[in-house]
Amino acid sequence: MTTDALLGVSDLPFQLPDFARIRDEDYGPAIEAAMAEQIAAIAAITADPAPADFENTVVPLELSGSTLSRVLGVFHNKASADATPAVDVVRSEFASRLAAHSDAIRLDPVLWERIQAVAADAERLEPEAAYLVERYVTGFRLAGAALGEDDKSRLRALNEEISRNETAFELALQADSNDLGLVVEDAADLDGLTPGEISAAAAAAEARGLAGQHLLTLVLPTAHPHLSALTDREVRRRLSQAQRLRGARGGEHDTRTLALSVLRLRAERARLLGFVSHAAAVTADNTAGTPEAVRSLLERLAAPAARNARREQEALAAQAGFAIEPWDWAFYAERVRAAQYDVDLAALRPWFEAERVLRDGVFFAAERLYGLTFVERDDLEGYHPDVRVFEVSRDGDPIGLYLLDLYTRDSKRGGAWMSSFVDQSVLTGSDTAVVVNNLNVPKPAAGEATLLTWDEIRTLFHEFGHALHGLLARATYPSQAGTAVFRDFVEYPSQVNEMWILWPEVLSNYAVHHETGEPIPEDVVARIRSAETFNEGFGTSEYLAAALIDLAWHELAPEDVPTDPDEVQAFEQRALAAVGLDNPAVPPRYSTPYFAHSFSSGYASAYYSYIWSEVLDADTVAWFRENGGLTRANGDQYVEHVIGIGGTRDPLESYAAWRGRPAPIEPLLVRRGLT
Repeated sequence: MTTDALLGVSDLPFQLPDFARIRDEDYGPAIEAAMAEQIAAIAAITADPAPADFENTVVPLELSGSTLSRVLGVFHNKASADATPAVDVVRSEFASRLAAHSDAIRLDPVLWERIQAVAADAERLEPEAAYLVERYVTGFRLAGAALGEDDKSRLRALNEEISRNETAFELALQADSNDLGLVVEDAADLDGLTPGEISAAAAAAEARGLAGQHLLTLVLPTAHPHLSALTDREVRRRLSQAQRLRGARGGEHDTRTLALSVLRLRAERARLLGFVSHAAAVTADNTAGTPEAVRSLLERLAAPAARNARREQEALAAQAGFAIEPWDWAFYAERVRAAQYDVDLAALRPWFEAERVLRDGVFFAAERLYGLTFVERDDLEGYHPDVRVFEVSRDGDPIGLYLLDLYTRDSKRGGAWMSSFVDQSVLTGSDTAVVVNNLNVPKPAAGEATLLTWDEIRTLFHEFGHALHGLLARATYPSQAGTAVFRDFVEYPSQVNEMWILWPEVLSNYAVHHETGEPIPEDVVARIRSAETFNEGFGTSEYLAAALIDLAWHELAPEDVPTDPDEVQAFEQRALAAVGLDNPAVPPRYSTPYFAHSFSSGYASAYYSYIWSEVLDADTVAWFRENGGLTRANGDQYVEHVIGIGGTRDPLESYAAWRGRPAPIEPLLVRRGLT
C-alpha cells in the first residue's frame, strides 16, 4: 500500500491526480497523514513567538491545508462519482473525524487571537489580502472561535454528530435509489423512449444481473425525464412513485429520522452560536443577509407562480380528458406544447447528439467568449473509463484540464455537479486548474448515439458554467480560488452560461441531425423561442416549493423539530399551504427524504441560492443582449468583473461597479412569466 499518489503533488501534466496509482485502501491513510500535517503546521503558527502579522499567520494558514485539500478533492469526487463499499466505509469513518479536524483549527484560541491581531492592522494590507483577513474573521467567528470552552466542547460534539448523520443520509439515499430503480420486463412498455434510452435501460438491467429486462434508474429531482415520453400511464405512475418513495419506506435506508436529527443538531448549533435558527446562521454569511430577505423573495414569487401552474394544469387536463396527476404533467405538457407551439422537444433529440452539443455548442461558445480551445488528451487517464480529459488553453496559453464524466451508473450519486482537483493559486505556485463535470445521462449500447434531452443540454451548459468559473478565476490565495464564493452567488455564473443554448450562432452550430447532417429548421427554432416561458408556472412552483421547504425546516428552533418521521410529510404540506404551493399535481422538486442538497450536499438553508442568483443572471443576460452578445469583448468584461475574481473581493460590490447599479428583479420576473 502506498499513499504517494495522493499525498504528493502529481508529476502528470497540470498536476492531474495519478488515478491509475490510487487504490481504495490508500484513502484512509492519506487523509490521516494530511490531517496530521495540517495540525503540525497550525501548531507552528501558534508557537511562533513573533507578534502576529499577515506573513507569519495568514500565509502559513493558507498553505497549511494544501495536502489535505488535494487528497479530499480526489476522495470526495470518488465517493460521489464512482463509490465502492470500501470508499463508503472510509466516508463513514472520517465524516466525524474531518469535522473534529476543522474544529481543532477554527476553535484554537491562540490562532483566533493571532487572526484578530492581523485584522486590527489590516488597513495596511493590499485589498486582496485585506479581504482575505476579513473573511477569516467572519468564518472563525461563525465557526465558534469566540465561544467559551464549555460551549466549544458542546459545539465539537454537535459538528461531529451532524457530519456523521449527513454522510449516513447520502449513503442511505443512494442505496434506496438503487433499490427502487424500476424494472420493466417488456420493452413494449417503454414505448415513447428512444432506442438509445431503451438500450441504456437494458444495459443497466444486465449490469444488475437482470439480463433480458430493462431498468429505469432513478434521478435526484422528483420529476424523472422519462415521464415526458413514456406513453404507458401505469409505467409512468410506477416510475413517479418510485422517485417519491426514496428514503421514506422505513427500514435501513429510511432517511427521515436522519434528516430530523440533522435539523435538531443544526438548530442547537445555531443557538449556541447566538442565532435564532440555522437559517439565520447560514444567511448571515451569504449575500442574502437574513432568512427574512430570502422568504420575502420566495413568497413574492410563489403566488403568481402558483396561479400560472393552475392555468397550465387546466390546459393539460383539457388535453388529457382527466384530472392531472404528478406522473401525467410532463407527458401532457409536451402534447400541449406541441399543440400550442408546434414544438415536440422529444422529437428534436436527433438534433442534440451529445458530442456535437459538447464540441460545437458548449466549447464553441467558450471559444468565442473567452478565447478558449479544448484538445482531448487521450494520453491522460481519468478515475473511470467513461471520464474524458481535455486540455484547455486561453489565447494559446494553457490554463488547465477539463474532465467530463457524462454517464450514469450505480456507483454515482444522482444529480450533476462540478468539482476541482487542482485550484489556481499564486501562493501555491499553481498557474492552472483541473476541474470535472459530472452528469447522469443514460449510456446507450455501444455504437448508438447519445441523444440529449432538452433538460440534459441545459444541465451540461449549466455545469460547464461552474467549470469556467474554476478555470478562469485568478487568485493569490488558495481559499479564494475558483468557485470559493458565497453559496448564494456560486450559481450565478453557471446560470448565465445557460443563455448560449438558444443563442442563434451557437444553436445553429450544434443542432445538427446526427444521421442526416441537416441543421435544425429555422422555423422550429423560432417556435422553441416562442415557447420559452411555456410550463414555467410548473417549473417555478416546483423549485420554490423545495426552496421553501428547505427554509422552513431550518427556521425551526431545536425543540420544534418533530421526532416522528411520519410528521415529515405533514410539515411539508403545511409549509407549502401557507404560501399557496400545495398543489398535489406539482410536487416540490425535492422532498425531505431525498433532499440531498439540504441534508448532505452543503445547501442546507441555501437552496434559495438558485433563484437568488438568477436575479443577477437575468440582468446579465439582458446586458449581453444589449451589448452584442457572443463577443470576446463582452467575455473579457464578464471575466474581469465576475468569474475572473474568484473569492478575492465582494462579488456584489464588483457586480454593482460593473453595471453601475445593483441587479433589479424585473428581468427575472419577465423570464419566469411572473409579470
